[in-house]
Amino acid sequence: MTTPTFTMGPAILFCPADRPERFAKAAERADAVILDLEDAVAPDAKPAARENVRAANLDPATTVVRVNDAASEFFEADLTALQGTPFTTVMLAKVESAEQVRRVTDALPGVRVIALCETAAGIVAAPEIAAASGVVALMWGAEDLVASLGGRSSRRPNGSYRDVAVAARAAVLLAAGAHGKAAIDAVHVDIADTEGLAAEAEDAAGSGFAATACIHPGQVAVIREAYLPTAEDVDHARRLLEAAKGAPGVFRFEGHMIDGPLLRHAERTLARAPRTETRETP
Repeated sequence: MTTPTFTMGPAILFCPADRPERFAKAAERADAVILDLEDAVAPDAKPAARENVRAANLDPATTVVRVNDAASEFFEADLTALQGTPFTTVMLAKVESAEQVRRVTDALPGVRVIALCETAAGIVAAPEIAAASGVVALMWGAEDLVASLGGRSSRRPNGSYRDVAVAARAAVLLAAGAHGKAAIDAVHVDIADTEGLAAEAEDAAGSGFAATACIHPGQVAVIREAYLPTAEDVDHARRLLEAAKGAPGVFRFEGHMIDGPLLRHAERTLARAPRTETRETP
């Protein structure tokens, strides 16, 4: 069986599904848009939000619909609303098992699922969820995770993640990678903190995340910039791969021993710089 692939990113923007006047602008500004039927929509507004999604004239290739979690009273209605629409990528909130993913794929044959692991149970089950049929990516969520643990905040006063959030982030990335799926980094909720967002997005790109989700259009450019390699990185990668041609196994390049993993890093660097786009070297 062919594993479905994830090609959206790097900047994926959430948009409340009860605000249809924002749909087109969100889609234009980001690499992909997530029409949110879950946390962003009040319970009494959810029926209208579902109709907005059904009526949305957006590109299915760059549109995700986040549905309420499988234990929610809104879950079945969300899935029913998506039947017959062109949208084939669904983000399932608060996933805690592969069985919950199966309920989505059974209701929507051929759907591509982004599993959002944002509870303690979901983080622990991330490997099982990543292996589920139909899953193309895992995403993690910090605030719901800490709330599920009885904590107060995912971040310390200085803005850095608490250790448990760092561990959960790594667990989701590793589970996704182990099963050949993409990983999406969590949103940075402090909209004004562009410096912190840039640092987190650069770390996400460097660690292997495929994309970073965001909640404000102003965060898109910061994320895109962070995911681009520097001109220096691209030049180094090109020279390294050129030097590798015909090299017998492990070889020396500019004082470093080079083997297969480092060549794959170089290939990934070039893949992240289409059309020779780069960012300034820090």
